[in-house]
Amino acid sequence: MTSKINKHTLVLGASTNPSRYSNICIRELVNHKVPVSAIGLRPGRVAGVEIQTGQPLLPEVHTITLYLGAPRQPQYYDYIIRLNPERIIFNPGTWNPELEKLARQHDIVTVSDCTLMMLSGKHY
Repeated sequence: MTSKINKHTLVLGASTNPSRYSNICIRELVNHKVPVSAIGLRPGRVAGVEIQTGQPLLPEVHTITLYLGAPRQPQYYDYIIRLNPERIIFNPGTWNPELEKLARQHDIVTVSDCTLMMLSGKHY
């Protein structure tokens, strides 16, 4: 049995396509009993998690894990800062020096890593 990790995580760039890493990530977070929210371009549901659109207010987000490339991130800068997460995970292909700098200016820890590997390696 997998132990619960109490780090409410927002998957930003979520997809209903089961072959997309964001989709796999949602399923793995649920499997690890991590509280998870998801935001994507289109609404849907993955592993019982509703994929929301827009920029909904979410309570107590600990981690934002990015599955959006740098060119699509600027529209979310203010939203990310408003959510005030403790950390942002830049998954492969999402690192953005501008967002990293902005996050650090707001005392948000940034990590360049793969959420899936972090979960499987027990260092999430």
